[in-house]
Amino acid sequence: MFSNKYIFVYSTILVVLAAAILSIAAVALKPFQEKNIKIEKMQQLLACVGIESTPKNAESLYNKFFTQEVAVNAKGEIEDDYSNGRLQGNKRPFDLVVKEQLDKAKSGDQSAVMPVYICTKDGRKTYVVPVSGNGLWGGIWGNVALGEDLSTIVGVNFDHKGETPGLGAEITTKAFQQQFNGKTIFDNTTFKSVSVEKRADKNDPHAVDAISGGTITSQGVSSMLYDCLSFYIPYLNNNKTK
Repeated sequence: MFSNKYIFVYSTILVVLAAAILSIAAVALKPFQEKNIKIEKMQQLLACVGIESTPKNAESLYNKFFTQEVAVNAKGEIEDDYSNGRLQGNKRPFDLVVKEQLDKAKSGDQSAVMPVYICTKDGRKTYVVPVSGNGLWGGIWGNVALGEDLSTIVGVNFDHKGETPGLGAEITTKAFQQQFNGKTIFDNTTFKSVSVEKRADKNDPHAVDAISGGTITSQGVSSMLYDCLSFYIPYLNNNKTK
């Protein structure tokens, strides 16, 4: 029989070795995980402007069509600009963590900046802004693509952390997302956003139908769009005349 001391030492060595192996694996895999996250984000941005991609060609398509990324502050001023592979500023806008910046903005922190991704396709520009909020069971997020008038929505995509399948999770479906195409976030010069409403009037340019049985998630999408798009109002107004 082994002594208690032997068992304790043996168990301790096993635990330390296992922890060391897991740590080494985590460090070794981190670059691949970060690469995958980057590619997935590029695919989502491309999808928002109607460009299909795969993990293999997403980066090349993104670099081809997304000719500019800017980070804007609450006054609508550009603080960082990444154009055609060159950075003017301190940090590439693509690398910003949207939720962190939104939390800053909500707390009144004037250092908050948010990214705008500018896609140039067939000689026309599309402005994509990320959105982030809360659903019923956790975070929801996505992207909103605006046409050259900086008001008309030409595409959206949404995702979630843990909404209920068949209910709140329906925000990821084409049927829900396509309702936003052609809706406008301004009524002339007044910001209106787009709300998700039960039995919305199809002729209302600022409303889409809610998800049946997904009331709280629908409300979360409405709040997310209003709160996030509000931050961009100064930038959008600054650029409407350009």
